[in-house]
Amino acid sequence: MEYAVTAKQILNKLGGEKNIVSVTHCMTRLRFVLKDEKSISDEQIKAIPGVVGVMKKGGQYQIIIGNEVAKCYKELCKLGNFSDQGGKADVPAKRGNIISIILDAISGSMSPVIPAIIGAGMVQVLNIILGWFLPATNPTMQLLSVIGNTAFYFLPVLVAFSAGRKFGGNPFLVTAVVAILIHPNFSALTGAEGGINFLGIPVTSFDYSSSIIPAILTAWVMSYIERLVEKITPAFTKNFLKPMLIILVSSPIAFLILGPLGSFIGNGLAAVLVFVQSHVSIAAYVIMAAAMPFIVMTGMHWAFIPVVFGALETPAGESLMLPAMLISNLAQGAACLAVAVKSKNGGLKQIAASSGVSAIFAGVTEPGLYGVTMPLKRPLAAVCISSGITGLSAGIMNVSASSFASPSLLALPIFVHAEKSNNIIMAVICAAISLILTFVVTWIMGFKDPAAATEGGTASLPISTGEKAVQTTKTQKIGAPVAGKTAPLDQVKDDTFATGVLGKGIAIEPSEGKVYAPFDGKVETVADSLHALGLYSDSGVELLIHVGLETVSLEGKHFTVHVKEGQSIHKGDLLLEFDLKAIADAGFDTITPVIVTNSDDYTDIIPSVGKQVKVQEVIIETA
Repeated sequence: MEYAVTAKQILNKLGGEKNIVSVTHCMTRLRFVLKDEKSISDEQIKAIPGVVGVMKKGGQYQIIIGNEVAKCYKELCKLGNFSDQGGKADVPAKRGNIISIILDAISGSMSPVIPAIIGAGMVQVLNIILGWFLPATNPTMQLLSVIGNTAFYFLPVLVAFSAGRKFGGNPFLVTAVVAILIHPNFSALTGAEGGINFLGIPVTSFDYSSSIIPAILTAWVMSYIERLVEKITPAFTKNFLKPMLIILVSSPIAFLILGPLGSFIGNGLAAVLVFVQSHVSIAAYVIMAAAMPFIVMTGMHWAFIPVVFGALETPAGESLMLPAMLISNLAQGAACLAVAVKSKNGGLKQIAASSGVSAIFAGVTEPGLYGVTMPLKRPLAAVCISSGITGLSAGIMNVSASSFASPSLLALPIFVHAEKSNNIIMAVICAAISLILTFVVTWIMGFKDPAAATEGGTASLPISTGEKAVQTTKTQKIGAPVAGKTAPLDQVKDDTFATGVLGKGIAIEPSEGKVYAPFDGKVETVADSLHALGLYSDSGVELLIHVGLETVSLEGKHFTVHVKEGQSIHKGDLLLEFDLKAIADAGFDTITPVIVTNSDDYTDIIPSVGKQVKVQEVIIETA
């Protein structure tokens, strides 16, 4: 995937740098704050190669990329100065109910921190496994324990920086203030016998390590303090007086009011969770597991992190969110794999297979959710049904997690529990039920094999037409749509074509810039960037003609199309012209793959390679 091209197109479709206030990314999404969303076309964004889907939530315009979002973000940052904007531009206020605002604040503050705590959580998992063989006093084990615990101990500091950016304040000043709460001297002073007071006001003692809500509350309040100080400080004193006043005013508010208040809220949430787990645990398992895809859609699964961490601090562990995520993540992956096996659409097969692996082994479900199960609908229903049933089993067995990571097969050791030796076995059983049951239910419920799919930006074309009025005639001879020298498809320097995921066919190194109709039929699709055509013959052949590699980034330059979608064509009609020399001079490979995208409808596809051919000379025979 050429993420430089993807990033450029995203920037263009979002209205350029001037329309972007700030951008961050989480594990799968680019998260934009825009000045004006009304002029943005969601459909145009979704059509960009590499984009899985779009979501608008709590003032953010979220573009779902998938596992390689960091690469796309890196390319995006090369195109403009986004990282320093910090969300301080004048953005229209977003309204919503108080619950959605609170959840968005938590989610937006937590999302950028997730990679750090997932990485630390997996180190803790490694430590648990090594603990089966090595004593806790082993120096390496002790250092690994420090490595795994540090991100959690200093979690308030990480969240403070992220929340500072979220609320538009100076993240470094927010971090400096929140860090006071876990300073060892502060802890010693507040924990000493008799306590301590500030200006005669007693300072309540709390353990703020691993806490989240105090940091978010502090960042929110400091955003207003910073604006107030900005107004009252003279211009010539801003470099030194402004930061001093912000810290001096914010720090007492943090440790006198916001810290205790946040700790009280956090402890209250943990108590609620313990109550739910104790009294309605089975029903909670079922509901949470079945509803998890919809929670992920809103991005609110990370808003539950404060509750999760509160529960992980208890001896019983966390027995709601993480088990439900494990069940749902694996179900999402299994549904995608079922689609990959059952579908005859080459593009969908590729997307579904990669999304399934991502969900099952990495716990990242957005690619599968937005790219496969949600568009197809029935697989998503299968995920919910199977997750609910598996959640019932998990509730009966009372499965709980003892450490944090994104639940997946590789992260199953987070369910190793010191007080419940069979807990990991129960988690493995639930994982197996979720995988097998979802695969079977998805297969039985079926889905409508789509007529179109986007192949990693290579061709935004229908590559499997599903149901057609004309029955396929098995023996066909297909003429060359362009003149040139033929070559095997596996020699094309693009894995999408070379591996045959789109179908079997041939490649032509064109000697002239004209594409002609190889048969009688109709035009199924014309790529927006004019570089590719999808054709359907009267005898049932589905053909993709893709001029050059990565030529989508030319955005139609050097191409002239003479037909439109749905138009009937006759063998020999001029369909497309392209400036062969200009495309080559621009640095693009001009080799032209010609793919039979419904290859599965035939016993064999026989290409005629290694020869110079004229237009209409036979290059492919079907059998």
